[in-house]
Amino acid sequence: MAEVEVTQKPVQEMVENGIQFPNEYIWKDANYGVIDAFAPLAEIPVIDIARLNNVEELDKLRSALTSWGCFQAINHGIEFSLLEKIREVGRQFFHLPMMEKQKYAREAGKIDGYGNDMILFENQTLDWFDRLMLLVHPENERKLKFWPENPQSFRAILFEYATRIEQIEEQLLKSMARSLNLEEDCFLKQCGQLKRLAAQFNYYPPCPRPDCVLGLKPHADATTVTILLQDEEVEGLQVMKDDKWFRVPIVPGALLINVGDQIEIMSNGIFKSPVHRALTNSKKERKTLAMFCASEVGKEIEPVGKLINDNRPRLYKAVRDYHETFIFSYQQGKRAIDAVKM
Repeated sequence: MAEVEVTQKPVQEMVENGIQFPNEYIWKDANYGVIDAFAPLAEIPVIDIARLNNVEELDKLRSALTSWGCFQAINHGIEFSLLEKIREVGRQFFHLPMMEKQKYAREAGKIDGYGNDMILFENQTLDWFDRLMLLVHPENERKLKFWPENPQSFRAILFEYATRIEQIEEQLLKSMARSLNLEEDCFLKQCGQLKRLAAQFNYYPPCPRPDCVLGLKPHADATTVTILLQDEEVEGLQVMKDDKWFRVPIVPGALLINVGDQIEIMSNGIFKSPVHRALTNSKKERKTLAMFCASEVGKEIEPVGKLINDNRPRLYKAVRDYHETFIFSYQQGKRAIDAVKM
């Protein structure tokens, strides 16, 4: 992928050096409405992961994913102590000296590493955040040169956390299938043996103009599911429902889980991949960790045959390497899934 240029400084560095942010960060797209930090609080459904063998909880899961496209997961099996550890190594990394962080800088046209998102177009609106993106699986594709060795415990803690996230993802994909009266492995089979898992540590520094700058522009994810560990204290995530923005509350100890476009395609549009965005804060930094789960590279995904009928015709084409389509659409403020609709 060719980038226009790679001169974008880390946002954190601009803030620390007192540099006035360039116009490229000013949000101008009126299609998604104004930036409203006081949007109403979303009543995101809460799902007990430990009870997903229960018919009642499965029905709640289906309802959550057909209405909001996301839910707060409790009793997910990851100890609070591990959540604290993974948060802490992320915090420590972003507060290292800039010279140390730059050892892991993202290379032009590549995704792994420390920095910001790609600049693919002239006049692209930039997001007010820095991130550390690391591919975790498949194991043989890990680029360990981008995995921080400082703090020393970073790699071991991420390995442990990622292993637990994979277990949750598999349980969720099976439960989603069962909630639609499908064979429980039908989504897993489409994903392939070499499912992908990537960790993205996000850092949103304080922003002097939160009224006109976004941490992340509106988008839906390219994933099967995204599993987000929110900041413990600072809100910022908003989700769109019925063309209105809602603030996503922080539930202590919960993981926020949303389906991505890949599951919307496989479910033939029954499950909704929600459009969401991240706001900025004038006084406080905000830190999150997104775990992106996706199908194997080169594996074709398409609507499950049993979900296509006279009442619900096929809505999406078969597609390979959906993520490539997604990156270009995202940076243009478009929805990639629109390109694969029938």
